[in-house]
Amino acid sequence: MKEEILQKSLSLFLKHGIREMSNQKLVDWLGISTKTIYKYFQNKEGLLEEALYLYHNTQYDRLLNLSEEQDAACHFLEVWQIAVEMEYQVNKSFYEDLHYYYPELAKKVEASIGPRFEQHFLSIIHRGIQQGAFRSDILPEIALQSIFILHRASVTNESFKVFGLSATDLLLQTTAQYIRGLCTEEGRKALETRVQLLKALEATEKQHENI
Repeated sequence: MKEEILQKSLSLFLKHGIREMSNQKLVDWLGISTKTIYKYFQNKEGLLEEALYLYHNTQYDRLLNLSEEQDAACHFLEVWQIAVEMEYQVNKSFYEDLHYYYPELAKKVEASIGPRFEQHFLSIIHRGIQQGAFRSDILPEIALQSIFILHRASVTNESFKVFGLSATDLLLQTTAQYIRGLCTEEGRKALETRVQLLKALEATEKQHENI
């Protein structure tokens, strides 16, 4: 029951924002009693905290399932493809509410989950340098922070919505362009092959939507 409440609550938070989902609305949408929620969670903030960990753990598990046998540049692009796909469709109110109404909770969760994501990303960059896919003159930590900033802006900023881009198109027009700049000639060749595949898949999906 607790896992079911978490899963459903997370979906509601991501779709409608946190503030919009009052305790009463959560109870109504979940189809359970307030007593049942308080049986597993002390309050709404406690529920939100565990939902955030569930969200990030799900994303991290997907990253771990990616093949490390592929070219590091392609691996790195796939990492950010997952991030964009998961976050681009989230209601922007969710991010705004989290940082405005629950700033300490946001910091707490970030401090807990941030380091392992960063280490995972850095390991790919270092492997790319050793592999010859990424340039040896880049500073991995600086490159990663730059991508973080670009990614957060593109998926959480309403200004990107006006372009009507799909998650894939957004990835290719933002983060993928930055990753290309990190690559050696060999890395760019491998990356370009992956980009063309993504474009082909995106075109096929759009054709199916128009049928």
